[in-house]
Amino acid sequence: MVKITDVARRAGVSPSTVSYALSGKRPISDETRRRVQAAVRELGYRTHVRTRSGDGAGSRVLALAVPMRSGVHVPVVTQFAVSVVTAARAHGHDVLLLTRGEGEEGIGRIAETGLADALVVMDVQLQDPRLALLRSSPLPSVLIGVPAEPDGLTCVDLDFGAAGELCVEHLARLGHRTVALVGSPPEVYVRRTAFARRLVRGFTTAADRHRLASAVYPCAAGRDAARALAERLLREQPALTGVVVHNEPLLDPLIDAFEELGLRIPEDLSLTAVCPAPVAASARVPLTSVTVPAAELGTRAVHLLVRKLSGAPVPGVTLLPPRLTERASTGPRPV
Repeated sequence: MVKITDVARRAGVSPSTVSYALSGKRPISDETRRRVQAAVRELGYRTHVRTRSGDGAGSRVLALAVPMRSGVHVPVVTQFAVSVVTAARAHGHDVLLLTRGEGEEGIGRIAETGLADALVVMDVQLQDPRLALLRSSPLPSVLIGVPAEPDGLTCVDLDFGAAGELCVEHLARLGHRTVALVGSPPEVYVRRTAFARRLVRGFTTAADRHRLASAVYPCAAGRDAARALAERLLREQPALTGVVVHNEPLLDPLIDAFEELGLRIPEDLSLTAVCPAPVAASARVPLTSVTVPAAELGTRAVHLLVRKLSGAPVPGVTLLPPRLTERASTGPRPV
């Protein structure tokens, strides 16, 4: 079957431009439109028109795009997926899971084959290559994540910038003057993943506002990486007394590493985390944390999609305010 990406290659344009040229959603130059139409004729491309039952039910399937890229933490992704499936079933929909990092081609395939009525997109980057096609596609979509330019999109996420600020505010209230952020694996930042970048911005903004010494350390998962980073932190930041961790697999390994290096938590070092609440509560030292509300985000994404399918208006960007829960891992700055 000829795909929209085949037409794009033949015409020398992007898949989103093909979609715009065929749908008329945005103005396209006459020359570009002629090239697209010529490619459509030469390849025999046919746009798919989804058949709907009399009640407008469509395929009763929602697609969930979760690219399993390096640095993605599968247990958290699973929580999101389960919440999407649960909410979709409550609305009478099944869920088609897409895990390949194929970008525009995968979205175009779903749109043109009619396998799903709508799409939930995760692992959103600040300049995500999928955005142009999402804006032009007739397939309704909701992003769990907010790109740098969300115009024309429907997005929902935790306010990760405010989450980073909230963690620093908590440590500053306890008197800490030197803080560090242990962040996601380096490749997450290289991809400019939106939630990770926004949390760094919030962390540094709050630290600067309170005149705290601060530094950001991306870190791979694993006990060896945790031990190496703990040693580096103490070597490079000898006055360090407060740490924010945005890297769920490192939580217990970091606690172990700091204690092996002679630091008591929270007497010598306060730890806060940004992670799902059950993970923070079940850590070897229960962690003060800002909750990542995976279940609520997945449910809200599905509700927004269902509203879009019904033709109801929806907000462009929905940010959930962060909530911090104090546990045993934070205390006053040691004298």
